[in-house]
Amino acid sequence: MNHSHHQHMLLDFKKRFFVSLILTVPVLLLSPFFQKVLGYSLTFSGDRYVLFALAMVVYIYGGAPFIRGARKELLSKQPGMMTLIGMAISVAFFYSAAVTLGISGKTFYWELVTLIDIMLLGHWIEMRSVMGASRALEELIKLMPVEAHLITPDGIKDVSMQEIKPGDMVLVKPGEKIPSDGVVIEGSSNVDESMLTGESKPVFKRPGAEVIGGSINHDGALKIEIRSTGKDTYLMQIVELVKQAQTTRSKTQDLANKAAFWLTIIAITAGFSTLGIWIALGKPLLFALERMVTVMVITCPHALGLAVPLVVSVSTSKSARKGILIRDRKAFERIKDVDVVIFDKTGTLTEGNFEVTDVVSLSNIQETEIIKLAVSLEANSEHPIARAIVRYGESKNIKPEKVIDFAAIPGKGAKGRMDASEYWIVSPNYIAEQGIEFNNERIMNLLNSGKTVVFLMDDNTVIGAIALGDKVRPESRKAIAELHKLGIKAYMLTGDNKAVAKTVADELKMDGYFAEVLPHEKAMKVKELAKKYIVAMVGDGINDAPALVEAHAGIAIGAGTQVAIESADIVLSRNNPEDVVETITLSKATYRKMMQNLIWATGYNVVAIPLAAGALYSIGVLLSPAMGAVLMSLSTVIVAINARLLKA
Repeated sequence: MNHSHHQHMLLDFKKRFFVSLILTVPVLLLSPFFQKVLGYSLTFSGDRYVLFALAMVVYIYGGAPFIRGARKELLSKQPGMMTLIGMAISVAFFYSAAVTLGISGKTFYWELVTLIDIMLLGHWIEMRSVMGASRALEELIKLMPVEAHLITPDGIKDVSMQEIKPGDMVLVKPGEKIPSDGVVIEGSSNVDESMLTGESKPVFKRPGAEVIGGSINHDGALKIEIRSTGKDTYLMQIVELVKQAQTTRSKTQDLANKAAFWLTIIAITAGFSTLGIWIALGKPLLFALERMVTVMVITCPHALGLAVPLVVSVSTSKSARKGILIRDRKAFERIKDVDVVIFDKTGTLTEGNFEVTDVVSLSNIQETEIIKLAVSLEANSEHPIARAIVRYGESKNIKPEKVIDFAAIPGKGAKGRMDASEYWIVSPNYIAEQGIEFNNERIMNLLNSGKTVVFLMDDNTVIGAIALGDKVRPESRKAIAELHKLGIKAYMLTGDNKAVAKTVADELKMDGYFAEVLPHEKAMKVKELAKKYIVAMVGDGINDAPALVEAHAGIAIGAGTQVAIESADIVLSRNNPEDVVETITLSKATYRKMMQNLIWATGYNVVAIPLAAGALYSIGVLLSPAMGAVLMSLSTVIVAINARLLKA
């Protein structure tokens, strides 16, 4: 409901803006001021009434949202931007209408219509930033398959997920998504849960193991008994967490609204005070009214309306060229004040892919030969560990030998014959199950550091080992160092085990880490830190979605899941942690420009309003309505130029 309301408002502002913009063109062409400045003449009988009619349509149609907004603010006794805009366009229109219909004075039609155009454009830009957060929930739900292979007494039947209920038996083939939460009854396979839990390597599942709906089955068929469906599943609980975080996140009042509140008070007070003072001094009503209108026009928030949206527009363009995509303006403004940046590990600080880090020989065989044997056995496997070993062999120009009697051992490894000998490449679990003993301090250190280790065997003898790890991005080191220079702490949050987390955190010199945490626990950790600090969360997976939304600012790595992107306020499209520092720097620069513009857009009134009111009338200095309009326009031009000078 809230999503459709924002969508309706977005389209409404867009439509009103373009209609008003089209009508503005003839208003400008017919305005005496523009004709005088540009040196042309466009007059005909009744031209002032045509000008009046066009301006009236823009006032009624384009100004309607602001008139309604002003009425609402005044009824709630909280005057702000809408009150100021509504009052400015109303004073300009009704005074100009009175001049058109007979009283002496000058019209403000072009000021009126351009003011309405700028305000509609500013609000349209703002509404576009509101859209998008709710789409995260839709992306989460898309992870669930639409069909399942239901096992029935008559055989296997493909049914929709709506027909699946707890207690049903389903078959999940290799490469398919697991349809819902359940328990493995038959079969064994490696299951990729990284999209849900953050664990970087596939998890081996055997009978009795629990599986999560939405995770991907790798290399073996599984018979699963469904335990949870619908809203009770792990994935849908994550959906609920994201929804709760979205609805409870704090709102920050826009800086422009604060400035507009005080400008509203100043404008109302100055305008009516000017009218009253000049009447009290015995001046004609027309003179006093003209002074009041000049004050109102010079206080028209052209510059204030552009002060924030234009700077944001410029910074958004600059950031896009740097690979930083801003989805939520307020979160982008908040990130300048962050005290702590929390990084997900897998795919964010690390590359998210296995790579061979160590080769250990436990016999007289050379390390090169160990790699050659391992590559030969793994050449036809699609397992992530196997692919990493093959890539490593290719980098060393090692070609696989022909393997006969090859056989995969699900969850344990593979075996095959080469040169009349049988070789095995297996996991530590297989070594432990077979009771095979070996004593090597280097391998034990690798295991204790969190590395994934596979063993090469010749019959029942361990002849070597290969260690694999998730490579730390080179950019991560520089990013953490730059954050420390800015006085910002860096923490790591991961679903991986403590040994892996400690290794990465120590290597990057991070201020702390949280390991073995599930998605809902990640959100809790972020919430806990957010009580004491301004927190930014950086992640790329579904498991990061609740934490991204819970943070003061959520930053997603662009190559991550669509869910993470939709949950985030800012997206880093280049997969570079250094862009986190770039984002903070740009936010600080943007804030400075916003403050400069807001100070100018309101501060110039300190001089302009007294002049418009006639403070120097006694010495012959009187600011005409036309000059007031020029100063107002000049203020807008200065704000626009200043915004364009944004550097970061």
